[in-house]
Amino acid sequence: MSLAASVRLLPERTLRSLLISLSQRRSLGRMAVGNRLTRRMVARFVAGETLDAALLVLARLRAAGLRTTVDVLGESVTSAEAATSAADRYLETLDALAARGLDANVSLKLTQMGLDVDPAVCRANLERILARAAERNAFVRIDMEDHTRTDATLELWRATRTVGASSGVVIQAALRRSSADVDRLIAERGRVRLCKGAYNEPAGVAFPTKPEVDASYAALMERLLVEGEYPALATHDERLIARAVSIAQREAIGPERFEFQMLYGIRRDLQERLAAQGWTVRVYVPYGTEWYPYFMRRLAERPANLLFLLRSLTRESSAPATGRS
Repeated sequence: MSLAASVRLLPERTLRSLLISLSQRRSLGRMAVGNRLTRRMVARFVAGETLDAALLVLARLRAAGLRTTVDVLGESVTSAEAATSAADRYLETLDALAARGLDANVSLKLTQMGLDVDPAVCRANLERILARAAERNAFVRIDMEDHTRTDATLELWRATRTVGASSGVVIQAALRRSSADVDRLIAERGRVRLCKGAYNEPAGVAFPTKPEVDASYAALMERLLVEGEYPALATHDERLIARAVSIAQREAIGPERFEFQMLYGIRRDLQERLAAQGWTVRVYVPYGTEWYPYFMRRLAERPANLLFLLRSLTRESSAPATGRS
């Protein structure tokens, strides 16, 4: 039995947990970065390793009628120096977006800013980015990480939301606490990106099954659409998207009051179709050399991506040698 066939037999939840666990293995990340085939597949989900490469992708997406937000890849830094360097890359990105007239919108993770190293360093880096974003009339989204960092993320957003640029946070429908978080954020007029959640969380804090997560997402989505401050609905699930459209039409909620968000390289057909229908669609565009954890989470979200990679590996290993090195 082939490796791809063996993987297909694994329960989806087991496979997802395995891939998320592997995403945290730095040694595997170093191996993946040096693998030619892996790098080729990563190009589907990551807009290059350099800012210049990402800018070309952003311009192409704009020409297709799509909005964008930029993620400078990197997370869980281990030193204050690395966190400061990561913040500097965001400053450079904000400057480049403004100079080229592209969407001034970025997304960042607080562990990349130094949250696990020194909260004070993290706050200082975030405030630097917010100040530069205000100068560039940009928007900053603070991504949500695993449940152990939810409180710290929300607290830091609240502490810095008046420092500079407009900013928002992410809520994960998979977490049991999210209903209460959404209530408070609606009252605060906070801008929320709603996603399902890409982390392997314990059942005590997260809904364990897909139907439960979907039901949570649908309920939170409706509340945010009706009462929220320009919510961003981050999903590729066509049933949930159709439900959002139905709610918007029923409640006379125009496309200027919310947006759909989708990942670069995933369901490009759906992104373009929704935009053609007049809905606002923003594509989450990551770039950078530290793509391994992000790539593994994309595989975990859709195991078919892993099967495609394994079949490609099999074909390459069985192909005759060409004599070229």
